[in-house]
Amino acid sequence: MRKLMLGTILLGGALWAQETKPSCDKCSGTYVPNEEVQAYVMRSPPGTVADQQVRDVDAGKLHVAIGVVYRGKETAGGAVAEHDLVSEVYHVLDGSATLVTGSDIVDLKRRPADDLAVRTLNGPGGNGASIRNGASYQLKPGDVVIIPAGVGHWFTKIDDHIRYLMVRLDPDKVTPLKDEAASKADLATGFKGR
Repeated sequence: MRKLMLGTILLGGALWAQETKPSCDKCSGTYVPNEEVQAYVMRSPPGTVADQQVRDVDAGKLHVAIGVVYRGKETAGGAVAEHDLVSEVYHVLDGSATLVTGSDIVDLKRRPADDLAVRTLNGPGGNGASIRNGASYQLKPGDVVIIPAGVGHWFTKIDDHIRYLMVRLDPDKVTPLKDEAASKADLATGFKGR
């Protein structure tokens, strides 16, 4: 019995002592000043959907993107969105809305590969008509929602507007990188869509 315990302790110690290496070799941190985020916030045209990527950086095993999204009033419920490979985290800045999430998406149709959102924001996925048996959340400023890849998300009601900071996690690296210089160039051109 002592030999078994000693062997277990030695094996556990050997595994614990193994050298680990960072998953991002010689990466640097990325700083995004509030002024840059606010520049995107301020150029969102009212009454529309504006999904703007601020940055998209290589963080080793995945790309991490920061975006700002503005959505105007919605009472009828828009389309359900689903992203196959990219997870999203919303942090509500202002406004309020009802968001439904779930995996049972009614009438899911694939977005074409040349769709702007597929190419630049969240990779392959689809849109549907509704979600069966979803979870409903009443979003308000300060709330955070995590939406894993493959989970449908659907704003069924937006009271006046909602604006949120979006973090996209892309382990398959399907979205293009966007550094500070590209962000400044984007801001200089003005809002062009989505």
